[in-house]
Amino acid sequence: MTQVIPVVLSGGSGTRLWPLSREKYPKQLLPLVGSNSMLQETVARLDGLDGLSEPLLVCNEEHRFVVAEQLRVLGKRGQILLEPFGRNTAPALTLAALLARRNGDDPVLVVMPADHVILEGDVFRGAVANAVKLAEQGFAVTFGITPDCPETGYGYIQRGTGIASEDEAFSLRRFVEKPDRETAQAYLDSGDYLWNSGIFVLRASTWLSALEICRPDILAACTKALSGVSQDGDFVRVDRAEFERCPSDSIDYAVMERLSGAQENLPKSAVIPLSAGWSDVGAWDALWKVLPKCEAGNAVRGDVMLESCQNTLAFSESRLVTCIGLSDLVVVETNDAVLVAHHDATQDVKKIVDRLKADKRSVAQWHRKIHRPWGWYDGVDSGQRFQVKRICVKPGASLSLQMHHHRAEHWIVVTGTAKVTKGDEEFLVSENQSTYIPLGTKHRLENPGIVPLEMIEVQSGSYLGEDDIVRFEDTYGRN
Repeated sequence: MTQVIPVVLSGGSGTRLWPLSREKYPKQLLPLVGSNSMLQETVARLDGLDGLSEPLLVCNEEHRFVVAEQLRVLGKRGQILLEPFGRNTAPALTLAALLARRNGDDPVLVVMPADHVILEGDVFRGAVANAVKLAEQGFAVTFGITPDCPETGYGYIQRGTGIASEDEAFSLRRFVEKPDRETAQAYLDSGDYLWNSGIFVLRASTWLSALEICRPDILAACTKALSGVSQDGDFVRVDRAEFERCPSDSIDYAVMERLSGAQENLPKSAVIPLSAGWSDVGAWDALWKVLPKCEAGNAVRGDVMLESCQNTLAFSESRLVTCIGLSDLVVVETNDAVLVAHHDATQDVKKIVDRLKADKRSVAQWHRKIHRPWGWYDGVDSGQRFQVKRICVKPGASLSLQMHHHRAEHWIVVTGTAKVTKGDEEFLVSENQSTYIPLGTKHRLENPGIVPLEMIEVQSGSYLGEDDIVRFEDTYGRN
């Protein structure tokens, strides 16, 4: 039986879903549709498929601990391949294909972005099973989403003639860029055009042989980067210097568009039409379309109360949100930002994010709640020369042995037990007890218990930035 490896590409930043999605904690890590994150839904999407192996995830360095934790919560094991720099999807797939072939194997790769929604899993798995059969014959297969409107936000694929060996597959005639409204309507009317899903099924060797012809520079750079590979716990690291030299390109531009031209020596290509409730959730209006709605067309998450509203999407993260008399609007509340936008303008959220970045406002990149490999902290309050954080440390986890030049810290334990290192001392702090860490003192916080440790930290000093940390020892290999 052919080995099938899910390759999950988790490199996007999802800026059009701000303020919920942010660069340091983007949309694929969030539970936008169900109780699981989009990445978790993607990893589990092929469960039950014949020949399925453990997943291979490609993500950037900053997200590695969150990705590993989400895999653990899902009960999955797999390889997490770290990209030291973002180089688009073609190099990401190339690293995955080279890694999959290291032991002489030639599995079929099911390449999926981590931030897509597919509501009908059974339909999708059936289409993938058909694609795997074609991939075994040397085809590079993509899925085209059957369009239901003249969408101008997607690229399109024109399908050709049917493939004799597979009733549900067609030759891939050409890719076309995002069209204007009139052209999109013509595509819809013709019945020959499908939305480009960005999902691919092909053998590892098929991708590498095509890349050798189409983009040998990417193949050479990735091969050199992988020659310096190292294993770091759950993570596979490549040579930073070699990968930095790798050109940036997408799977479509680097290879797939050239396959549709039937160039000699290139693999055969195919497109399978797919109607499975797919969305790339590229903006808030796209998310509204896939969420369950009431009879008035409203979709809500969190503590929301609506009165006389229609076609409204309302998200609440931290407090009650009430909406009265709204139509066709998006209202998103987080604990440090609020977005209000018309459905027709949600693509312009990126312009707001760009302005926030230009103003060097951290809210463009960071949430108030920051995830760390040991747990998380939430910046509850701050002012001149003070800052208050709520901290949660997972059972058995510990922060680094560290010191600060510019701040002192007061720790108050709310739940659980803290093991504290302070200078040459080591002691326990229980619920409703506190301790003080003077400026310049080496210290460490650990959770020796079996329940989460929750505490309040009050920082005081002349500078309270996160870069005022001198680490002496760290379980997680951070500098």
